[in-house]
Amino acid sequence: MALIVQKFGGTSVGTVERIEQVAEKVKKFRDGGDDIVVVVSAMSGETNRLIDLAKQISDQPVPRELDVMVSTGEQVTIALLAMALIKRGVPAVSYTGNQVRILTDSAHTKARILQIDAQRIQRDIKAGRVVVVAGFQGMDEKGNITTLGRGGSDTTGVALAAALKADECQIYTDVDGVYTTDPRVVAKAQRLDKITFEEMLEMASLGSKVLQIRAVEFAGKYSVPLRVLHSFQEGPGTLITLDEEESMEQPIISGIAFNRDEAKLTIRGVPDTPGVAFKILGPISAANVEVDMIVQNVAHDNTTDFTFTVHRNDYNNALQVLQSIANEMGAREVIGDTDIAKVSIVGVGMRSHAGVASRMFEALAKENINIQMISTSEIKVSVVIEEKYLELAVRALHTAFELDAPAAGNTAE
Repeated sequence: MALIVQKFGGTSVGTVERIEQVAEKVKKFRDGGDDIVVVVSAMSGETNRLIDLAKQISDQPVPRELDVMVSTGEQVTIALLAMALIKRGVPAVSYTGNQVRILTDSAHTKARILQIDAQRIQRDIKAGRVVVVAGFQGMDEKGNITTLGRGGSDTTGVALAAALKADECQIYTDVDGVYTTDPRVVAKAQRLDKITFEEMLEMASLGSKVLQIRAVEFAGKYSVPLRVLHSFQEGPGTLITLDEEESMEQPIISGIAFNRDEAKLTIRGVPDTPGVAFKILGPISAANVEVDMIVQNVAHDNTTDFTFTVHRNDYNNALQVLQSIANEMGAREVIGDTDIAKVSIVGVGMRSHAGVASRMFEALAKENINIQMISTSEIKVSVVIEEKYLELAVRALHTAFELDAPAAGNTAE
């Protein structure tokens, strides 16, 4: 018998029929002898519908009241799923984040979990009940309802699994696991049986949309085994774990991530003096713009060109700030480019293999793809290229690092 926390996202509970299917799946695990805690999101589209209603009243709804409103989406889902389980003869009880006492800070619409009182859930488990918990929400010390921001239900699931010392946290979604890259771009992409927290964190931060970064961080911090599974297809999914098993079969690269939502900004001819990076990036940070990759080139005339990337949604804001900085610093010009993309190779195997970056650059060169910026860490190499070459680059790298699935009928001797 195992204690399993299962999380179902909005598409998995998007209709009453799908909620009935989830109830069948939960019942199957329960009948197999496992103790089950279920975390659910609001029905797909419901959170956006509620936010739109609020914005019909005010362009900038008061965050506290917005949290009170959007948290109702999950309340509907937990009640419906509990009803569906009870109908099937499975004892079940639903709880909001407040009722469980998921304590958060007071940062409305983007709160962080501080503590979970697991006693109430543990009593229900011992009494033989399936506990259905509203994801995405909690309460602060004053009793105010808070929400955890996008992907908050994943975080709720992992946090509950940590608090309950669950054997596994299963994230059910519309894909059957984590792939070497997006199968819509590379038809030969393979599902990974296992990936480390470290690799998954890099993949998530670099553009892979399978799991939210906060949930992976939480799982890694508390060593919660995490498994990604398809909501309505049987299969083993992908296990995310701390283990870095040494194997002759272990690939150097586990996956290729990419992000189309990048923009690049360059300020040219800035005086090369101490503190120049802070003078440029300080105001950018103050404007609440996150910077990703950075390159600085010093010229022979004691000036420097400073290039960095931001999320495309922040481009116009960052451009205005940079133009103001350029006037103050006497820079030659400011230029920008929104037609770029970032491609990254990720793998813990890089630690023990030399020449990984050069292999990546060779594969791109063979396709005549120019590299504009490079960033590296211990287990990843990222490059910025023209967006029009993105899919070609991903396919070329997937083949170069031998990640393509074998052709049907071909097996190793």
